[in-house]
Amino acid sequence: MATGKINVSVENIFPLIKKFLYSDHEIFLRELVSNGTDATLKLKHLISIGEAKVEYGNPIIEVKVDKEGKKIHIIDQGLGMTADEVEKYINQVAFSGAEEFLDKYKDSAKDSGIIGHFGLGFYSAFMVAEKVEIITKSYKDEPAAHWTCDGSPEFTLEPADKTSRGTEIILHIAEDSLEFLDDSKISGLLNKYNKFMPIPIKFGTRTETLPKPEDAPEDYVNETLEIDNIINNPNPAWTKQPSELSDEDYKNFYRELYPMQFEDPLFHIHLNVDYPFNLTGILYFPKLGSDMQIQKDKIQLYQNQVYVTDNVEGIVPEFLTMLKGVIDSPDIPLNVSRSGLQADGAVKKISNYITRKVADKLKALFNENRADFEAKWNDIKIVLEYGMLSEEKFYEKAGAFVLYPTVDDKYFTLDELKEKLKENQTDKDGKLVVLYAGNRDAQHSYIEAAKDKGYEVLLLDSPIISHLIQKIENDNSGLTFVRVDSDHIDNLIKKEENTISKLSDDEKAALKTSLEAYIPKAYSVQLEAMDSQAAPFIITQPEFMRRMKEMSQTGGGGMFGMGNMPEMYNLVVNTNSDLASSILNTEDKTHQEHLVKQALDLAKLSQNLLKGEALTAFVKRSFEMIK
Repeated sequence: MATGKINVSVENIFPLIKKFLYSDHEIFLRELVSNGTDATLKLKHLISIGEAKVEYGNPIIEVKVDKEGKKIHIIDQGLGMTADEVEKYINQVAFSGAEEFLDKYKDSAKDSGIIGHFGLGFYSAFMVAEKVEIITKSYKDEPAAHWTCDGSPEFTLEPADKTSRGTEIILHIAEDSLEFLDDSKISGLLNKYNKFMPIPIKFGTRTETLPKPEDAPEDYVNETLEIDNIINNPNPAWTKQPSELSDEDYKNFYRELYPMQFEDPLFHIHLNVDYPFNLTGILYFPKLGSDMQIQKDKIQLYQNQVYVTDNVEGIVPEFLTMLKGVIDSPDIPLNVSRSGLQADGAVKKISNYITRKVADKLKALFNENRADFEAKWNDIKIVLEYGMLSEEKFYEKAGAFVLYPTVDDKYFTLDELKEKLKENQTDKDGKLVVLYAGNRDAQHSYIEAAKDKGYEVLLLDSPIISHLIQKIENDNSGLTFVRVDSDHIDNLIKKEENTISKLSDDEKAALKTSLEAYIPKAYSVQLEAMDSQAAPFIITQPEFMRRMKEMSQTGGGGMFGMGNMPEMYNLVVNTNSDLASSILNTEDKTHQEHLVKQALDLAKLSQNLLKGEALTAFVKRSFEMIK
């Protein structure tokens, strides 16, 4: 029997591993199962190139929990190790078996799916174990070896009587980690980290009822069969070619990823690139609507089918983190515990590739079936609008498929919109005015006034629309977006002709004085000569002030503190209306005040601004009038 000290650069590495190296103790199982998978894939590769003269068979990895003995066993049927290899790969922490293997076979091993990049992966075992044993038999014709270490730098290495190829790791679980002896805990961890590992993983057995034979008697009792409980899918959808998969396959994989998601995704994007980096995956557009809700089921990051994290910030462009799915890349540089992303030029390239691929897919979907794309627009628009704001490369491509819906459910691209509106909605200064509403019901009367003039009104109701239209205006000179309730319709798109006022300048001055005596300071009174059939009082909210306030509330806007400013409104009074004349000519001040307040409340009601006590008083007053 050999004994010795593990060759490490500090006297005792294990407390450091336990305290600093790994942020989460549960990943010991991921690392050890990954090592077993790695050893199995290495063997497969060596057999394929003729270096290993053994039968590959149908190897599995088995995880067993021994509650009474307080042990966990991880058993593989991979290439195993000789005593010299144990000495080299286990005792000399600075060496990584996987890295040396890759270096030795770098040309032929490129696609063999080697997981291990970190020589320290094995030592994560000591986060939960007070003693670790390795019993291993190499595929080479050499004796088996038995290595034992109790968490100090001391180890023993002696021959073992194991006759089957592969490695068994036995963890003697420490008192502070006994939770890991619970079957449901281990099952949960295997399901989280190893659900799509490329080698079948056995955890216990399950019974399966055999079908009843056709000629079985009535009292026949169905036979049951005890079979291995394989907890993973070694061939998940993203490892296959898109040509191998149907739409139903993609939907089934979505359900496999997110068992608690009961709605099918709208569509998917299959990622598959091998130069200048390796990346595969499937991204799904779920139904999102207009609320930017917190995601529970996020995009999952894998390294060669080993789950790493669902924090894909930096790898996936921020606007796409609202999607779901899987990304798998061996080229994403992670820290030693795989829990954090390391800054790297490749990451930006990957992010740019994903952005481009998503944009190309959206354009293809739009071109292939525009009606279907339009039907899904409200469920995907928030992602695309956010992408236009946050990713310049996406913004450049978005013009080909981003839609602008009208209140009548017609859909236009920006170029189509310009062409559609230029004849009727160009003002006297040659500026194209795009009218829009934020709420079809709340702004109904304003929408109708615009439609009466033959104008198109867009329905733009996402929480970030103020930011987006600001950007579009900056990039399209001669184009302006104006919300339909921001002024009287004749002022929104100013034409040459002016309506003549029935009131003289002196009468207008007197009317304004009377109005301002009863109108709250939050309203700026404006007298306008309009069609006599137009509403006498119209409340509008200035486009610039409202937009800046909205932008400030959702981040940005360029004006400090604007999000906290009180709401400001214009009260546009039609000087050609009968009501304006009545208010002006009424000598009874009480009756004059009554007319102004009733008209103001009606205008507020049309803007959904009449609430609480004021609404109660208005209703009571209105009933009095019709007694």
